[in-house]
Amino acid sequence: MKAVLIISLGASLLFSCNQTRNDGTNTDAFDIITEKSYVVREPQPVKDTLTGADSILLRRQTLTDYLERHGFKKHIAAKDSLLFRRNNRQEVMIGLFEPEDAWQENMIIAFDPMKNPLFINLHKDTTQIEQYINKK
Repeated sequence: MKAVLIISLGASLLFSCNQTRNDGTNTDAFDIITEKSYVVREPQPVKDTLTGADSILLRRQTLTDYLERHGFKKHIAAKDSLLFRRNNRQEVMIGLFEPEDAWQENMIIAFDPMKNPLFINLHKDTTQIEQYINKK
């Protein structure tokens, strides 16, 4: 009796730790990102001229250059739903809404497979990226 209990306990432990099973989530609608990269939207013609679109583009360029110097690759969002796969097999799903202004149009998401994605605030400087890179 004890042997049966030990075997069934061992089997249930192995099944619960199985990382390769499929949870049934259909990922066809997602843009899947697995490598160290930053995600931007496809550049669109500027609709909002009141917010200083040139300064937004300059800020975006400054931050993306900084990311590239630190080994992040550019990834243009192909779909409105993103799926970030971390090295520990956790997944983070993010849905992108239709941008309402130039700030949202030029959003940047940094992703390191060892960490959760970071929405980069275009109103801030590179300090936020330094903290993300140096975070263990």
